[in-house]
Amino acid sequence: MPLYKDFSDDIATVLVWKYDENEELNPDILLESENQHKILGYHPNKIAEVLMVRKMLKTVLPEHKILYRENGEPYLFPQNHHISISHSYPLAALAVSKKKVGIDLEKRKEKIKNIRHKFILHEDIYIDNREEVDFLTAIWCVKEALYKIHHSKHWSLKKHYDILPFELQEEVTVKSRVYDLENEDFFKAKISFFDNYCLAIVD
Repeated sequence: MPLYKDFSDDIATVLVWKYDENEELNPDILLESENQHKILGYHPNKIAEVLMVRKMLKTVLPEHKILYRENGEPYLFPQNHHISISHSYPLAALAVSKKKVGIDLEKRKEKIKNIRHKFILHEDIYIDNREEVDFLTAIWCVKEALYKIHHSKHWSLKKHYDILPFELQEEVTVKSRVYDLENEDFFKAKISFFDNYCLAIVD
């Protein structure tokens, strides 16, 4: 069954879809006419991710479509809901909410240790290096989800996003901060580990 996980709550509908080679994913049916040109030259896996997101949307808001702003940010039309999208083949995730929502889905990979210096700053004080990959994956997911709802082209994941100390669990809620020299905002993020993946939801 392609619907793989459901992380929905009272605030947001959050679904994870898993690719099934026997499932029909017809771009002529699922993909908006405005976006048909976007998939030209895409790898088949990338096309599947795009179409899985559309299939999920049809189960939630069948009359809506996904369009893109000039900066590439997706939005729903009609614009009476907010959306966030993430993929990590063979999975794709979609969040729909009446308020801003950000999600990020990542597969657990050892190579995330190679980019630790690019997004970790204050978090160094509590990361247990015996569980380094899981900590880094969770922190990366939360920062990416935060960026989707609270971003600036001048900000970096390292310098403007903090994840406050937390302990690794299969399901955990963490506090986070987005800040610059003039302002700071605080958020809560839900982290879920399943199989070899991590999903972060900020709403």
